[in-house]
Amino acid sequence: MTAHTAPVGAAIEAIGLSKRYGARTVLDDVSLEIPGGETFALLGPNGAGKSTTIGILTGVVRPSEGSVRVLGSDPVAAGRAWRARIGIVTQTSGDTGPYTVVELVRHYAALYPNPRDPEAVIAAVGLAERRDVRVTKLSGGQQRRVDVALGIVGNPEVLFLDEPTTGFDPEARHQFWGLIESLKADGTTILLTTHYLEEAARLADRAGVISGGRLVAIDTVDRIGGPLARVPRVRWRGPDGQLHDERTEHPGELVACLVAGDGGEPPELEVIRPSLEDIYLGLIGDDRAAQLEGRAA
Repeated sequence: MTAHTAPVGAAIEAIGLSKRYGARTVLDDVSLEIPGGETFALLGPNGAGKSTTIGILTGVVRPSEGSVRVLGSDPVAAGRAWRARIGIVTQTSGDTGPYTVVELVRHYAALYPNPRDPEAVIAAVGLAERRDVRVTKLSGGQQRRVDVALGIVGNPEVLFLDEPTTGFDPEARHQFWGLIESLKADGTTILLTTHYLEEAARLADRAGVISGGRLVAIDTVDRIGGPLARVPRVRWRGPDGQLHDERTEHPGELVACLVAGDGGEPPELEVIRPSLEDIYLGLIGDDRAAQLEGRAA
């Protein structure tokens, strides 16, 4: 696979993006900068604005406010040469007609000036044994793999993946992760939306959490949410039978004190370190609470 040279400056830059449909605001003042070669995960619940963001960044949706540059161009005004440099995997599959997997992938490859080898792409998405089967005869998960193959066969410099592993079984999902890691190693800039927090933790350099159309957090995956969100909790049951739950930056010291007590190690003693999922759910919950409070004020 052909390696890409990272563009000078940001591969993706969005400033103050908003999108309204009548009185309904689906995206509210979102700013985002993704350097070349980075894999960025955009996380959020259904309806949060993830797909709208990708639609704007790919030129499919025109923003109500704000500016966008992808590979230095405005996606709405960019021409065919620019479109040949990006790849898109949307949530829904297009019409594949009567074609087999290999026929369809070869057809798409012929549309690009510097495509990847269709056979290598088909193998990379795990469909080598199904290459001569009509796409309409494949399972839902296998059709999703075809979508990914069509998104990468053009050898894009920037790849947009909107919930790409929906419908994948666990084995297929792990194979896909290996594919994305190889694209990343080739220098491809990747923007990924996903509901799978393990996927984001495995693949992304940075992540953003979007809720109610607003970007509520953005940072490296191991720092998102800030230090307070990562404070461990120690949980144990006391002599009176009451369950205790204490947040502390020094869980080892607290555990040592508990164990050194007269009763030795207390029942149900455990140290809980927040996972990415815990932090994500906390950010979403805090934002929803703030929005409800704002409406009530």
